[in-house]
Amino acid sequence: MNRRPDKMDTYAGAYVFPGGRVESADWSAPMLELVRGISPADAQQKLGSAFEPAACLGFWVAAVRELFEEAGIHFFVEQDDAAAPADGGALAERLAPKRAELQQGKYDLPALMAAERLYCDVGRLNYFFHRITPEHYPVRFDTRFYLAALPQGQVPLHSSEEVSESVWLTPKAALVRSQESNFRMMPPTIAVLRTLAEHDSWSALANAFQLR
Repeated sequence: MNRRPDKMDTYAGAYVFPGGRVESADWSAPMLELVRGISPADAQQKLGSAFEPAACLGFWVAAVRELFEEAGIHFFVEQDDAAAPADGGALAERLAPKRAELQQGKYDLPALMAAERLYCDVGRLNYFFHRITPEHYPVRFDTRFYLAALPQGQVPLHSSEEVSESVWLTPKAALVRSQESNFRMMPPTIAVLRTLAEHDSWSALANAFQLR
């Protein structure tokens, strides 16, 4: 989980999952050419959405992009050997300078993918949860949540441009900390954690929700 900087306009200092908005580049034609793992039609079916298929696939791409921007974790594969996972740690180190530039908007994800000869492997992300903040809250979010195993050889950043600090803990521990200390979270985050906390392992969670 990431702690939002204290100077943010909304939910300053709150603990959240990595995430953000779907951008037009996330489902642009150049980006879709570089996506592997799920088709636009599959994405639309999984979301149960009225959005067009390409836009639905953009939710997966946005999840990959935001995770990379905020936590330095990537789900990329080399175009020259797409059947084999990239050397996660080595590739993350190679992309580190460009990660910050991507976050700063100096270029978009399809441009980065094309320049580095990479594909975006969204098939390793499992669509999990959809929450819309109730109407009585002054700031509302319409959010899709995804689950994935941490890629081998990769380590989340301790902090980044939009993250004051990151913490790695179990759902149950996060819920306990939210009740006993200054560990503020938004309602959708708490709802996801409560669902996750009902399962004691990844295997149990995967069986319950038919995850990969």
